[in-house]
Amino acid sequence: MTTASAPTGSTPEAAASPRRNPWAQTFLSPVPIAFAIGTLGTAVLGAVLAAFGIPGLAGWQAWLTGGLSLMFLISASGRLQPKVRAGLVAMVPPGVPNPGLVVAATGVLEAAGAIGLLLPPTHRAAAICLALLLIAVFPANVRAARLGERLGGLFSPLLPRTVEQVVWIAACVAVAIG
Repeated sequence: MTTASAPTGSTPEAAASPRRNPWAQTFLSPVPIAFAIGTLGTAVLGAVLAAFGIPGLAGWQAWLTGGLSLMFLISASGRLQPKVRAGLVAMVPPGVPNPGLVVAATGVLEAAGAIGLLLPPTHRAAAICLALLLIAVFPANVRAARLGERLGGLFSPLLPRTVEQVVWIAACVAVAIG
C-alpha cells in the first residue's frame, strides 16, 4: 500500500510549486485521510446509534475497523487509476516477477481484507492478514523512497512512510486482538 501525494519536482509545473513538508506529504494524502474519515465517521455513527439504544459501533475497536476498512478500499481503488497503477508497478522491487500482477493482487487482497474486517466471522483473520500484507509490501515503499521524485507523486520519504506503515500495522493488530 502506498500514499499518493503531489509531485515534487518531476514535472515543469511541479518544479514551479513549493515543496511540501515530508510529513505533510505522507499524512495529507488520500489513504491516511480515508483512515481518519472512516475512524471519525464510525465514531460519530456509533454515538448516534448509541443515542437510540443500538450499541453496535461503540468503542475504539469499531472505530479503527471503520477507518481501516475505508482506508484499504481507497488504497485498493488506486490500482484502477492508470497513473497510480503505473507508479505502483514502478515501486515493485526488480526481483519480483510480473509486477503488474503483484499490484493487481495486492489491490484485490486489500479490498477483500476491507470487506473481511466488516464481517464478524472474518474480522480478526482479516486484520491479521492485512497487517501481514502491509509488512510484505513495505520493501516497495522503501524502493519508492529511494527512487524519490523519479516516481512523481507516488513516494514518501522513508522516515514518515515507515511511521505511517507502523501506525497501519498497529491498528490492524489492535483490531485483531481488540
